Amino acid sequence: MTSFTQFSRRAFLGAAFAALAAFAVSPARAMSLTPEQQAAVNGISDYLNSFKTLQGEFTQISPKGNLSRGVFYISKPGKMRFEYAPPNPFLIVSDGTWLTVKNVKKEKGDQFPLSQTPLRLVLAKKVDILKDTKVLDFQNQDGILAVTLEDKENTLGSGQLTLVFDQTRNALQQWVVIDGKGRRTTVSLENVQAGVDPDPQLFVVKIERERNKNK
Repeated sequence: MTSFTQFSRRAFLGAAFAALAAFAVSPARAMSLTPEQQAAVNGISDYLNSFKTLQGEFTQISPKGNLSRGVFYISKPGKMRFEYAPPNPFLIVSDGTWLTVKNVKKEKGDQFPLSQTPLRLVLAKKVDILKDTKVLDFQNQDGILAVTLEDKENTLGSGQLTLVFDQTRNALQQWVVIDGKGRRTTVSLENVQAGVDPDPQLFVVKIERERNKNK
């Protein structure tokens, strides 16, 4: 049976993300955080700095509501692999410089500078959320934080990143990438293990077309 705490957390996340959908199209303004809120945000930074490697399973919900599952590998700084289970044909790999989105069925894809994507904030060698980002929204219920961020240097364009962090488990539960049109991609993490060294070849990928530096 689902406990009241589990139910309230789910309800909170649903309400928070509904608010974020409207919030994303509004002008971005940094909020003023209380000392307690600053400490909570620093707790997320501390967690992201506590590991060099991370792997596990993920569930992704696309802007159109399509659900995909798969496995992921992270090796900081900068390296990441998201391997989708069929029928999703895509593979996402960061080699530390380029983020590649590949259609494995067609052996084609696109590449983007990692520095211009929200994921650079998660994959950085040293994460300092309060220093490197503007906190646009902060919500907390039952130890679940939903913190929406925007890069201070604006290298992310008009994109925003929401980190959902479970203080009780001291674990990153979800991240949500919100583009300039308010379209939201949600990634939930499960069965996460830290400290397992992945095969370096997992972060090597080739595509037929040339790198697209303008997107």
